[in-house]
Amino acid sequence: MEKLTAEKKSEIIAEYSGDAKNTGHAEAQVALFTHRIKHLTEHLKVNKKDFSTELTLVKLVGKRRSLLKYIANKDIVHYRELIKQLGIRK
Repeated sequence: MEKLTAEKKSEIIAEYSGDAKNTGHAEAQVALFTHRIKHLTEHLKVNKKDFSTELTLVKLVGKRRSLLKYIANKDIVHYRELIKQLGIRK
């Protein structure tokens, strides 16, 4: 899993929100959080005692969970498509 570069970030935002400038879109934020969570998980597999990264990972998972709850309350069909597309188990 590569680090999140500016190009990769704008590519993810454009894919999930429809426009590269729409960074506040909930689906785009969930996709960015998912990318960072995967990256941090790989880092923690190698560096087991990196507790600051572990704390950051827990916070990101909580933020993603709350955004997913918002999306599910807004449109359940879109929510199911999003978690299927991102490969999030729920």
